[in-house]
Amino acid sequence: MGTVFSLDARGVGVDPDAVDAAIRWLHWVDRTFSTYQPDSVVSRLSRGELTVDECPAEVREVLGLVRVASIASDGYFSEAPHGFLDPTGIVKGWAVERASDMLVAAGSTSHVVNGGGDVQLVGEAGAGRPWRVGVAHPLRPRQLVAVVTASDVAVATSGTAERGRHIVDPHRGAPADALASVTVVGPRLAWVDASATAAFAMGPDRGLAWIEGQPGLEALAVLPTGRTRHTTGFTQWAALTD
Repeated sequence: MGTVFSLDARGVGVDPDAVDAAIRWLHWVDRTFSTYQPDSVVSRLSRGELTVDECPAEVREVLGLVRVASIASDGYFSEAPHGFLDPTGIVKGWAVERASDMLVAAGSTSHVVNGGGDVQLVGEAGAGRPWRVGVAHPLRPRQLVAVVTASDVAVATSGTAERGRHIVDPHRGAPADALASVTVVGPRLAWVDASATAAFAMGPDRGLAWIEGQPGLEALAVLPTGRTRHTTGFTQWAALTD
């Protein structure tokens, strides 16, 4: 998936084998869904060497989620934004969310699974201490634009800071350029991740209005000028640094 993953499991009673299993799961997802590896299932499916029915059940599950996201976002979330099958706008969040669920099933009540800055938070960082997640400023290296303070939520950011203008507006067939980043906070990372991608493709006006209509989601947008805008409930989760 072209990024770094980390797991921070705290507290007692968590089987170390569960952490190893979650790591193995993330490696399996990368091998299966990678658009960089020509022998991955997704690459072979995109070239027509496999049918959907010949793919693992997890691939069919993700493609179903992609279709739901596309319909919900009026096509701004696309399964083929670059002209070939590329579900990575939802896969990373889905994989992190599933890894978190594996840890919960193994008894973890306090952990963070982080995929390239997109995180699923469970429980608290310590007794009475919620997790704190810094949101990188897309235009000011090594600075934060906000700090999310929360328990049992997910946070995802889509933007230009790490990979440039890589998010495509499917309706124009060109990179979206009206935003520098969008950060979304909500309950579950798969949908939070997909919503951040869709809102970025929509641009600030439509994107924030769309997020406002999604139950449980809030968002912060950074414009190319550095100005920020956010949904009405975003500050219940986060403090802006400016």
